[in-house]
Amino acid sequence: MFEAWHTGVRRALLLGGMLLLAPLLAQAGPLPRADAEFPAPDMDKIALGRLLFYDPILSGSRTVSCASCHNPRFGTSDGVSLGLGDGGLGLGPARHPDPKNLPERRIARNAPALFNLGAKEFASLFDDGRLEADPARKYGIRTPLGDDMAAGFDSILSAQAMFPVLAGDEMAGHYNESDVAKAAREGRFTGSGGVWDILARRVAHVPAYRRRFDRVLGADRRIRFSDIANMIAAFVTYEWRADNSPFDIYLRRGTPMRPAAMRGMRLFYGKAGCDRCHSGQFQSDQRFHAIAMPQIGPGKAARFQDFVRDTGRMRVTGRAGDAYRFRTPSLRNIADTAPYGHDGAYATLAGVLRHHLDPLKSLREYDRTQAVLPLLPGARDFVVLNDPAEMAAIAAANELPALDLSPPAQADIIAFLHALGDPRARKGRLGVPKTVPSGLPVDQ
Repeated sequence: MFEAWHTGVRRALLLGGMLLLAPLLAQAGPLPRADAEFPAPDMDKIALGRLLFYDPILSGSRTVSCASCHNPRFGTSDGVSLGLGDGGLGLGPARHPDPKNLPERRIARNAPALFNLGAKEFASLFDDGRLEADPARKYGIRTPLGDDMAAGFDSILSAQAMFPVLAGDEMAGHYNESDVAKAAREGRFTGSGGVWDILARRVAHVPAYRRRFDRVLGADRRIRFSDIANMIAAFVTYEWRADNSPFDIYLRRGTPMRPAAMRGMRLFYGKAGCDRCHSGQFQSDQRFHAIAMPQIGPGKAARFQDFVRDTGRMRVTGRAGDAYRFRTPSLRNIADTAPYGHDGAYATLAGVLRHHLDPLKSLREYDRTQAVLPLLPGARDFVVLNDPAEMAAIAAANELPALDLSPPAQADIIAFLHALGDPRARKGRLGVPKTVPSGLPVDQ
């Protein structure tokens, strides 16, 4: 009897709340469905991937792990605009150069958050989309390294792991400082003595890892780098699945969010038109757009190229029309993942929202103190901002029109963005291990 009464009261309260909110929702655009698909979890793989994710054994110098740049303390990013990989000490904004092993340069792009990357909705990864799901390819993955480099990976998320370990600035290390660094600089990625072979052998030689891989792969089967990557992807998919935010609960049950978030949702899917790019359950159309984001840092270029620009998608397609286009980021747990932009140009949600409202004005008047940049001797951080021709090229590519939104309306949109946070995913389901099988230190 009490249970039936309680259910009736809940329904009445919910209906009353929805009636009060009806005028608010009437003008909102269509909302996404909360029906994202994730692979079924395999806890043996996930537990193994967790250890590998936090273990520095996968870097050339054995000092950098995946978690060095993707840490739950900083929303699975690193809390800075452009991070320090090999040659850095510490975590997040406190990370600094090792005076005995100075980084050669900053990492060229902001460390992306990891929330929901295992969902089927994510068909491409990296800001320029250089890694894409492609059923027409032999292994279902398109990568700039060719089909042979895609063999053995379960998904684009697992294939993503191939890139940081090959990059000197991130995990491979300085010239000749280790066997991994030397192999990477010589372009020896696969095969005997290549980067992947060296790392796989390192892991296989640790008895605790060998035992865990035996449970997953079968006894005594050779461990390949793709196996390591598949375990890490399984962990990331499980640990940072973020689909139970107040917004998701509203989509599934009709339970209203806070009034400011409800108003912000109406603007997001209405007048502000944010959903033209930030569509779908995770607020990303998986496409590429030029929005005149200020360019800071070393830029994305090959080692032999002496420039600091980052032309985004054009580096992948070669098409001039793709210049300065970058993939629409997901907005899940966005309040925890500052700074924002492909290069972390904006330190706050308010700052990056204002940029979206008038990109060209924001580009011209960019406040460089927004950048969160660890001190690095010799860094060329603002070359593009000081170059009128480069600034004009970024401005000319912009496709986002200016929009007038009052400060209260902006505050409501930010309230909605906060409502996209999933508290459980923020912390992670399993957390940071205190130790890893290699015995190397784990950053807590």
